[in-house]
Amino acid sequence: MKILGLVGSKRKTGNTATLVQAALKSAEINEIETHIEYLGDYNINGCNGCEGCKNTYKCIINDDMKKLYPLVLEADAIILGSPTYFYNISSDMKAFIERLYCYEIFDKDDRSVWMSLNESIGFKYAAVIAICEQNNEYDMGFTAEAMKLPLEALGYRVVDTVKVLQLFEKGDAKKNNIAIRQAERAGEKLAKTLILQKEVKS
Repeated sequence: MKILGLVGSKRKTGNTATLVQAALKSAEINEIETHIEYLGDYNINGCNGCEGCKNTYKCIINDDMKKLYPLVLEADAIILGSPTYFYNISSDMKAFIERLYCYEIFDKDDRSVWMSLNESIGFKYAAVIAICEQNNEYDMGFTAEAMKLPLEALGYRVVDTVKVLQLFEKGDAKKNNIAIRQAERAGEKLAKTLILQKEVKS
């Protein structure tokens, strides 16, 4: 059982990375294999709406997203983390999510009939972590939902949504025990869900 963590911040030692790492470490305690990637390390273009993936479920854009697709497919669960940029997710996270569109499958004659690739090969699970420097959740805008809703459309059940405010300066997350615990709890829930799934299947 494997959980993939994806950090949508350019700062590998920043607050978003700290919380995603805390979630993954908590999952490891439950004997789950984990892996983390930083989207800032990759050159990922947004979806261009060409529909070149409609028959193969593979994106035809030749960029670094091709390195991430195998990791996404082999992971039983995923954790997405993003800071809030102008009421929304970072551009790196947005591009990554857009490029998962190739995993949506539509009826050739009626696009109101659709499913995700995950639904056809086996349900998966997820958690999202959104952070914001302001004091009011309103100022976080759509950050959490911009990760959660696409994941749900892609056949993931989001078991936990973490929203943390008042994180701006580098290192703020490490000093915030409540935020760390929220992230750890998300990792625990994700791990326990995978373990429960395995028990039921056996």
